[in-house]
Amino acid sequence: MGIAIPFDNSYARLPKGFHASIAPKPLARPEIVKVNYALATELGIDPASLETEEGAAILSGAGAAPGSEPIALVYAGHQFGQFVPRLGDGRALLLGEVVDRNGRRRDLQLKGSGITPYSRQGDGLAALGPVLREYLVSEAMHALGVPTTRSLAIVTTGETVYRKTEFPGAVLTRVAASHIRVGTFQYFAARGEDENLRALADHAIARHQPDAVDAPDRYRRFLEGVARRQGALIARWMLLGFVHGVMNTDNMAVSGETIDYGPCAFLDRYDPATVFSSIDRGGRYAYGNQPAIGQWNLARLAECLLPLLSSVEAEAMEQATGALSLYADAFNETYRQGLIEKIGLPDGDEADTALAEDLLDRMKIGGADFTATFRALAPLAEGTTGAMSEVGFADPSSVREWEEAWRNRLAARNLDPKQVAGSIRRVNPAFIPRNQRVEEVIAAAVENGDFAPFEAFLSVLMRPFDDQPAAARWADPGPVAPYRTFCGT
Repeated sequence: MGIAIPFDNSYARLPKGFHASIAPKPLARPEIVKVNYALATELGIDPASLETEEGAAILSGAGAAPGSEPIALVYAGHQFGQFVPRLGDGRALLLGEVVDRNGRRRDLQLKGSGITPYSRQGDGLAALGPVLREYLVSEAMHALGVPTTRSLAIVTTGETVYRKTEFPGAVLTRVAASHIRVGTFQYFAARGEDENLRALADHAIARHQPDAVDAPDRYRRFLEGVARRQGALIARWMLLGFVHGVMNTDNMAVSGETIDYGPCAFLDRYDPATVFSSIDRGGRYAYGNQPAIGQWNLARLAECLLPLLSSVEAEAMEQATGALSLYADAFNETYRQGLIEKIGLPDGDEADTALAEDLLDRMKIGGADFTATFRALAPLAEGTTGAMSEVGFADPSSVREWEEAWRNRLAARNLDPKQVAGSIRRVNPAFIPRNQRVEEVIAAAVENGDFAPFEAFLSVLMRPFDDQPAAARWADPGPVAPYRTFCGT
């Protein structure tokens, strides 16, 4: 029946130094594993058409769709604090852009489709496991209300990928507001290519802050917008116990979306020093370090934009400093409000914030589960006794003093217990991509070709704030043990 994808490409029209054209790569036996019907419909694409042989070819990079202009994007970046002047899409391919049914411009990108000029001696391929992880976690993050790239489809390639051992190959189709990164600006700034830097900034402004396109101070306003978006985004990560794992500047999108779900994971026991990534040996990107790293990354973007802010260095620095201060404002406002909402106290004051922070301190000392503790406050508000003893506190008595203070605060505010419980359930998920459950469904698919557990878990994660009693096993973190994640490259 033919596939109609309403491409309307803009990044491909930027100068050749921004990207490299890539020809489709033949594959052995591309097969569709998963199509996100709701997202395809949102993009104006017939989802059933993607489940055809032609769809498998296009979504694996083995075929070209009408209107597609496949390109790999170049960028640089600080990786674990060390600047690398040329990175780029080493295993990714931007098929093109579509304007969705809501009028939003979205990138369609393939991950794992093969070698590009930026592969740096890599094979450009992806194994099935990391592709399943990104689909599962990115769609879960969307359901949790976090700005994020999305996953449109998974295709197995029929080829083998070697990562110390053999794995089935796969390709993920990722959907993003854009793939412009802090590292994209760093690439042109480091090369002294001011005209390309300006062209990139103007393109990003037109895409992400169109109200500033004709403003004389558009570059300052752009930096301010990025700062606000990133501050609010990272606050939402913290409120859910999400650990990105590799917050390099090339993994920070100026759109304000979460991007690149490599060694990501979620907290089980609450501890700000938690690190999951196997390559983060120094703990640079630990859970508790994420807010500071976000600001550090933004400072690198500000350095790039200085020539555009003003020809007078002192004025440029003043504008950059002012813009960067908005990051902390956005983070603190979002985090503080979110934290008091997690304990059922809307529009709280400093005392309420201190009460919520006291609970976090007790959770750390008591080894309590992050997600389950906050969720347990709902039945506790309704009068269920013993709830806090079920969420991992080594000594439940250690939190009883806090419970009494919390109940007194609810009473002082004259808050209805049922309404409090309802508000707690609306912001504290019952279900997140629990680390052990993610590994469980990946193993079933990779080792046995069984995708039923993946589909079951995904279905549960699409309703994270519902109790879903029949799905209780998916909320169980499993045995508490050291957990490590890997980039999947």
